[in-house]
Amino acid sequence: MKTAIRALSLGLVLSTTAHAAIDTYEFKSDAERERYRGLIEELRCPKCQNQNIADSDAPIAMDLRREIYRMLGEGQSDGQIVDYLVARYGDFVRYKPPLDGRTLLLWYGPAGLLALGFGVLATILVRRRRNTAGPAVASLSPDERERLATLLDKKDP
Repeated sequence: MKTAIRALSLGLVLSTTAHAAIDTYEFKSDAERERYRGLIEELRCPKCQNQNIADSDAPIAMDLRREIYRMLGEGQSDGQIVDYLVARYGDFVRYKPPLDGRTLLLWYGPAGLLALGFGVLATILVRRRRNTAGPAVASLSPDERERLATLLDKKDP
């Protein structure tokens, strides 16, 4: 019985790994293979949030790899291939979107927030220094001094 369970478990494990697709494409030259590799590593999978097309096993990533291979075979340039995919899926497919009016916040937003944070921190520090540089303690009235002295004397044994 244990042997049958082990064999079944091993069969399940091996069958799940058999579904992983391996792309095997024939290229005219090593330069074309490198272009293909560069493109699929540079472009993001539209379905997977943070995986490139090369690492994703999603069906759409497989389709995109096939499409890129086809376009390379047709002699299209890297720019044409990227432009086609951007036109189809938007700037999301690029890990480095272009600097234009729509992406200004994306490029400069973090630096702006950091500068704003430093500005708020500087304002807080300046205000604290002003408060501590002023009169340290308001002067006590004679009655308050006498009461303070008696309280301090009671604590000393």
